[in-house]
Amino acid sequence: MRVLFIGDVYGAPGIAAVQAYLHAYLESFDLVIANGENAAGGFGITRANFRALRGAGVDVVTLGNHTFDQAEAAELLEETPRLVRPLTYPRGTPGVGFVTVSARGGERVTVGQVMGRLFMEPMDDPFEAADAVVEAAGPDEAVIVDVHAEATSEKKVLAYHLEGRASAVIGTHTHVQTADEALQAGTATITDVGMTGVERSSIGMRFEEVYHRMRTKRPKRFKPATGQATLCAVALELEGRRALAIERIRWRADAPESSHALHRHGS
Repeated sequence: MRVLFIGDVYGAPGIAAVQAYLHAYLESFDLVIANGENAAGGFGITRANFRALRGAGVDVVTLGNHTFDQAEAAELLEETPRLVRPLTYPRGTPGVGFVTVSARGGERVTVGQVMGRLFMEPMDDPFEAADAVVEAAGPDEAVIVDVHAEATSEKKVLAYHLEGRASAVIGTHTHVQTADEALQAGTATITDVGMTGVERSSIGMRFEEVYHRMRTKRPKRFKPATGQATLCAVALELEGRRALAIERIRWRADAPESSHALHRHGS
């Protein structure tokens, strides 16, 4: 089974990049997951954003610390289990922290998300939450955990915690793709899958306003960057619970050959 995990989709350019990539390559994958917590111009996700990603071919959308930035988020989370927020939110929070879905070939895949606590808002224990995601899946079913966290150390330790128990532990949130994809004990890992957005930006926002604030220490409303986005993702090859390979992807519609500049780890 081949699974695509797309990094943090940022604003309209990011959604357009997802649509273009999946228009060309959707048939190459049995399941598609995307982190969509920045789809609404960097601040959460709207119903229209979610429908655009689903319409493009994304099977499950994960969120993160911007989960509730949009007023309609709580209602949207209650409408569909295909939108997954961090399981580490307090008990009783709207929505679900993991979901089990069927891939195109019939394989069952549990997709869950936990949020880190280092340099982030206080949350429930991500280690216990990650255990709950693993325990929700059948013994031969794939498990993919989105670790939405700031600190590389915390992501690496959570990957260690899940080694041999999860199929893949994919880091999100920092918007910069790392070159540390690995395969250990049948678990594929990467510290951060990267951002699907405009690269010439401050992790998705226009330089001008961010530069003004950094130089003057005076407020100025940030604006999402415009232009063509780069899609960052990883492709996973899974067999039951075990990962066989992980490939790192960076792709632009105007340079489609970049999708083949991949790094691969065998089983």
